[in-house]
Amino acid sequence: MRLTADCSVLFVVDVQARLLPAMADPAGVLARTALLMRAARRLGVPLLVTEQYPQGIGRTVPELAALATPEETVEKIHFSCAAEPAVRDQLRLLAPRRQAVLCGIEAHVCVLQSALGLAAEGWCVAVVADAVGSRRDADRDAGLARLAASGVTVATSEMVAFEWLDRAGTPEFRDLLKLIK
Repeated sequence: MRLTADCSVLFVVDVQARLLPAMADPAGVLARTALLMRAARRLGVPLLVTEQYPQGIGRTVPELAALATPEETVEKIHFSCAAEPAVRDQLRLLAPRRQAVLCGIEAHVCVLQSALGLAAEGWCVAVVADAVGSRRDADRDAGLARLAASGVTVATSEMVAFEWLDRAGTPEFRDLLKLIK
């Protein structure tokens, strides 16, 4: 699957205040997720930011919340975004886009279940390996391996950004190159 900006939706899954610090590489997940959000914003890719039970886990971390609008943020209680009615309502508004690019936490729980659920509904799904995390590296690695074995594309943040860009020599390319370097 080749990702395109005009067909993609970026899912930022549960990068929340009380959960992110427990991840094996919180700074890496935060930096790569912010890069993807900025690239999506610059290239017109819609964002969908989810918060798993925010009353208990907290809201999206401020660094990422600042990159999204309140309308792009959805609370959920299902582990899978695909099973959450509020997320499904948002996705209907984004039709006919059918490429889901996922980043966030935890790779082996909410990201995994969301990716598998969206794929089961006919979405072309990519999970961004350097922008997902779990408390333990073994869980993250097992989640990514299971996704790949299930036919979900596993990519990196730079792969996604450059596929969305499609070509060099544009103002968007120059803007995003500053973020990547």
